Amino acid sequence: MKITLTLILFLLPFLCLAQLKENGKITESELAVAKTSPESINNNASIKNQILEERYIPINGIEHWVTIKGNRLKPIVLFIHGGPGSVLSPYADAIYGDWEKDFILIQWDQRGAGKTFGLNAPIELSPDYFKSNPLTIEQMVADGIKLSEYILKYLGKRKIILFGTSWGSVLGTEMTLKRPDLFYAYIGHSQVVNPSSNFLFSYRKVYQMAQNLRDKKSIDMLNAIGTPPYANARNNGKLIRVIKAYEKKNSISPPNIWWKLPTKYDNEKDAQHRSLGDDYSFISFVGHKDLGVPSMSSKINFMESGLNFKIPIFLIQGEEDILTPIEVTQAYFNKINAPKKEFFSLPETAHGFNESVINTQYKILKAYIIPLITALD
Repeated sequence: MKITLTLILFLLPFLCLAQLKENGKITESELAVAKTSPESINNNASIKNQILEERYIPINGIEHWVTIKGNRLKPIVLFIHGGPGSVLSPYADAIYGDWEKDFILIQWDQRGAGKTFGLNAPIELSPDYFKSNPLTIEQMVADGIKLSEYILKYLGKRKIILFGTSWGSVLGTEMTLKRPDLFYAYIGHSQVVNPSSNFLFSYRKVYQMAQNLRDKKSIDMLNAIGTPPYANARNNGKLIRVIKAYEKKNSISPPNIWWKLPTKYDNEKDAQHRSLGDDYSFISFVGHKDLGVPSMSSKINFMESGLNFKIPIFLIQGEEDILTPIEVTQAYFNKINAPKKEFFSLPETAHGFNESVINTQYKILKAYIIPLITALD
C-alpha cells in the first residue's frame, strides 16, 4: 500500500514553514561559503572569529544535517524548527544572516526532515517504512539533547540559548524540562500546549469566522470533516488549509526573499527530500489509522506536564494565530513557574514568521538574555 497522491496533496505541515515558496534562486555570492570539516574555521585576520560549517553530525545512530554559523566568541542560539518536517536551514541566511556577528547560529534538520531525512530517504512512503522507522517525541528530544551536548563540547561553551517554533516548541520545552543545565533560557514561538485541545479550539474558531463571512466553501469543508480528533492525516490537512487561509487574511506576511532557495538547496533531489520529509513527519505527528501510524501529538499536554521550569522562559505569540491560538498559549503562560517569564503578544501576526517575530526574538536576546549571560558568566 502506498500513500496516494491525493493524500499527499492534502497533507500540510503543522508549522509555519509548511507553505514556503520554493521558487527563485539566490546566487552563491549571497551566501557564506560553507566548510565541511569540523576544523573549518576561516583564519583570515579580518574574520578570524567566524565559524562557517554545514555538515552531518552522528547523533543517536543516524547522521543529522547541522549548520553552524557566526562569531565563535559569541553565545550560541540553537533553533528547533517546526513542521515537524519544515526545516529552516535553507532559509536561515536570508532570515537570520545579520545575526551572525552577534551569535553562533545553529540550524538542525531533525530526524525525519530535510537533509537528515534525505540521507537515507526511501523510494516511497510505504506502511512498512512507517512501521520500521517510527518517529517519537522521546527519540527526537533525546536527539536534541545529544546535539546540545555535542555543540557545547565542540565549541567550548557553557550553555545554549534555545529557540523553538511551533512543533519545535514541543521539543524545546521537553529539552528545557529534562536538561535545564544545558540552556541559559528558552524562547518559544507559536507555543504548542495541547494539540488535541488546540485543534478542537482552532476548528471552532475558524468555523465561527467562516460563518461570520458566509464562506460556504470553508463551511462545507469543515462540516464534511467534522470536529477533531481525526483518524487520518488527510482531515488534519484539510482543517489546516482553512486555518492558513484565514490567518493570511488578517496578518502581515514575511518578505518574499526569505523563502527563495539558495542555489545549493534548489535542486530536484533536495526538494523531493523536503517534501517527503514533510509528509512523513506530519503523518507521524497527527497519526493515520489506516497506515498504522500512532499520533505523536496525542501525547502532548504541557498544561499537565510542562509548568515548572528552572530557567527563564519567553513566549512569542501572534494575535492572529489560529493554529496555536493566543487564548490557549496565554492560559498556559499564566500557569508557568519559572525564575523569569515574559509574554510577547504580536498584532497582525499569525502562526508563522514575519518581521515582527524576528525583531521580537532579537529584542529578547539583546534586552533580556545577554544581560543574564553576562551576569552568570
